[in-house]
Amino acid sequence: MKRKNIHHINIDDREVILIGTAHISRESADLVEQVIEEEKPDTVCIELCKSRYEAIKQKENWEKTDIFKVIKEKRTFQLLAQLLMASFQKRLADKFGITPGEEMLRAINKAEETGAEVVLADRDIRVTMSRTWRLMRFFSKIKILVEIFLSIFSTDEITEKEIEELKEHDALELALKTFGKKAPEVKMTLIDERDEYLAHSITHAPGSKIVAVVGAGHVPGTLKHLGREIDLFDITKIPPKGILGKVLAWGISLAVIGLIITGFFHSGAEASLNMIKWWVSVNGILAGLGALLVLAHPITIAASVAAAPLTSLNPMVAAGWVAGLVEVSIRKPQVKDFIDLRGDISTVRGFWHNKITRILLLVVFVNLGSSIGTFIAIPLMIRFLQS
Repeated sequence: MKRKNIHHINIDDREVILIGTAHISRESADLVEQVIEEEKPDTVCIELCKSRYEAIKQKENWEKTDIFKVIKEKRTFQLLAQLLMASFQKRLADKFGITPGEEMLRAINKAEETGAEVVLADRDIRVTMSRTWRLMRFFSKIKILVEIFLSIFSTDEITEKEIEELKEHDALELALKTFGKKAPEVKMTLIDERDEYLAHSITHAPGSKIVAVVGAGHVPGTLKHLGREIDLFDITKIPPKGILGKVLAWGISLAVIGLIITGFFHSGAEASLNMIKWWVSVNGILAGLGALLVLAHPITIAASVAAAPLTSLNPMVAAGWVAGLVEVSIRKPQVKDFIDLRGDISTVRGFWHNKITRILLLVVFVNLGSSIGTFIAIPLMIRFLQS
């Protein structure tokens, strides 16, 4: 008798048993264990990459996170997005009494118990996030940033309709599909490319009998690509930063400098000086306001105010990075902050209270304030050309 969510596929002389799961379903976790016990496969493929595996298998690794390094390597947004995803999944865990990803852990444990080889079959989450961000259009990025900001304050309960959807699908896939609806052009990187990667990993897994455990949302795409040759280079390389973004960033910087110089020759030294005053004050105040919103240290707020007018003219540096590094130096996160992180990210108060998440928000808010300041200051500066 054919069981729901289980697919048997033959690739040459090998058998693949593909199981579609829901990350918050206890039934899925039980089913995975049962199938591995019955089938005694040579290999068990899991829809996890090394980063995600370590995140759920070795929770103490959070304590080793170097926030200073995260900011310097410009991975603030990536880490913040992962924490927000973890926050969503923790709400589900509290609601259903099961740890998201439990079926993956139980599959790994059962594989080790039966002597099967474990293959982490998914593409690295950092590659997925990087490719997604690089390929997104400017306005799509703005929409996503707004969604992330609003999600921090969201106190909505999960509806009955969403609960039913989650029973049939994978919580992570539903979140990624929502992300894809906000920015349709990145569905390819969030879902389609990972289907190809998973299919490639399963197709090339060792052994004559393979059990593959993937989120239900990946089943159709994985089935489509199983047995096919996939060019991994095309779906794992990080695209270079767009030329348009660089041109726009440097163009704004040159335009501001040119505006000040033009003001000097067209309207005199006083007009040029007034332009500089407006540029410094608007950029500095709004960046400082961003730092103030997350209750940063007074020295950090002062650093944000001082850095913003200068970093806004240099696309290689951002005011938020300066603010984040200063805050880390003054209020270095302690082991307790990492231990409390999983609980803190589930509430607005916790998100604001925990030093780690507050530093990440600080970087985002100061950068946002400085960016807004740039676009407000330029029209104010142009007025002095007419005087």
